[in-house]
Amino acid sequence: MKNGGNNNTKLILLHPYIQKQTSTNRLWLLAFVSFFTIAFLLTLLYTRGSIPAKSSTTASVFSAGVTAAANPQLPTSVINALLHYASRSNDSFHMSHGEMKSISDVLRRCAPPCNLLVFGLTYETLLWKSLNHNGRTVFVEENRYYAAYFEEIHPEIDVFDVQYTTKATEAREIVAAAKEAALNECRPVQNLLFSDCKLGLNDLPNHVYDVDWDVIFVDGPRGDGHDGPGRMSSIFTAAVLARSKKGGNPKTHVFVHDYYRDIERLCGDEFLCRENLVESNDMLAHYVLERMDKNSTQFCRGHKKRSVSSSSPSSSK
Repeated sequence: MKNGGNNNTKLILLHPYIQKQTSTNRLWLLAFVSFFTIAFLLTLLYTRGSIPAKSSTTASVFSAGVTAAANPQLPTSVINALLHYASRSNDSFHMSHGEMKSISDVLRRCAPPCNLLVFGLTYETLLWKSLNHNGRTVFVEENRYYAAYFEEIHPEIDVFDVQYTTKATEAREIVAAAKEAALNECRPVQNLLFSDCKLGLNDLPNHVYDVDWDVIFVDGPRGDGHDGPGRMSSIFTAAVLARSKKGGNPKTHVFVHDYYRDIERLCGDEFLCRENLVESNDMLAHYVLERMDKNSTQFCRGHKKRSVSSSSPSSSK
């Protein structure tokens, strides 16, 4: 080839190997892009196929939640079955069917969620927890070891232990002193957490005093012997909690078991009041208490200060 004069023409020769290498790289790139495109399409198709099933499951769970919220209470057949089997024992420490049904009927009428406070761990503890379905149920027990044991084997149960400082043999003297202090530390409306009244329980967890209890059941502590603490404190505490409600239903149902005993009847008359007694038999008394003004100084209407006999009541069961 000849180059003449000022001709600056340049000739570039491409070797066939270079062209072949470039084509090969493009093919690999095309294959790589195609692979990921196919993988993406397959993933998309699989995901779309799975969405209906997941949505259906979510809808079912949501529907079940709505159903539970719309029907928060146990069916009548379940409640009747629970009461039936709970009352089958011949043990005298078990409550009768009629007694349990009285409490059950109130729990059924209680607007959910219902707040239930129970003094004493008894044979019916699991029953009360079950009957107050979707509600708040708290138990107060005098024996800290039994409370810990019970909560360990039944972790769904909320149990708090409390130390009673009273004696059954001193019931009338203690009740008389509390009546004399109704203007001060033993007044019917107060925050028991800061109470100095001997009958007031003030060592429970703080949040217990903040709850507006709808139903309170007194079935403890021990009150069937002279060495026991008696139920003066639990009945007084129930009376104050009912009168001191800040919200919710202004009425509180208070049940007292073993009503035939002198201490239960004495404290019921003095702090829960006969005018509030709506039903009673030898074993169970049912009171309905209303919220009181914070300046109230009398538990019962028409009560006047009077001396109380110092003789100790009978505690035999």
